[in-house]
Amino acid sequence: MSEPRRLLLAGATGLVGRAIIDAAVGHGELRLVAVARREMPLPEGARMELLVAAAEGWPAAIAAARPNAVLIALGTTIAAQNGDREAFVAIDHDLVVEVAEAALAAGATHCIVVSSVGAAAQSRNFYLSTKGQVEDALGALGFARLDVLRPGLLRGARGGAVRLGETLAKIASPVADLMLHGGLRRYRSVPARTVAQAMLALACEGEPGSFVHEHDAIRQAARAFRGSSAGRR
Repeated sequence: MSEPRRLLLAGATGLVGRAIIDAAVGHGELRLVAVARREMPLPEGARMELLVAAAEGWPAAIAAARPNAVLIALGTTIAAQNGDREAFVAIDHDLVVEVAEAALAAGATHCIVVSSVGAAAQSRNFYLSTKGQVEDALGALGFARLDVLRPGLLRGARGGAVRLGETLAKIASPVADLMLHGGLRRYRSVPARTVAQAMLALACEGEPGSFVHEHDAIRQAARAFRGSSAGRR
């Protein structure tokens, strides 16, 4: 019997991170090791490790985790940082790259990261430019395989303060999605659990290279994960 694939999760307390933990329950071939800055409740049946440390202690925690792959679901918003762009970059760029570097040094050969639809380093939009710079930085690190997921609006129950604009966008998204066809389909909203399932499916892929997954590809990978789950019942 082969050893479970060890997956390091950064961003465990966020929307996608929590969905990854939920989706991994019952998958004995996957062993989640999450690194976080605070304790968090785990779902019933979860078989995983939660390493709690301040961000500056994450490299040591990641080294101890000995991951095969790293799943990065870290992220904030400029609004959540009270408009402080430097604080936003410190999380969405600097911390993401630091986690990836530490995972690579600890033996991970595969990196899977949540970015954003429209991400491009040359974008005039600060948020999308930052996401694009992160993608470029991760691509230069030398992972055998890099999977970049570029979802549109993420749907799901977030913790913390309610953001009015985001709430209204989520309410409108089912109707707006119906109007997005062809090349615009990539801007459709997607449940966080779908992104989580796609990341777990991709974590089991072994083909080397760099891959970008937008709306349809994310949903396809998630269906494959759900299919593998049904096959074990």
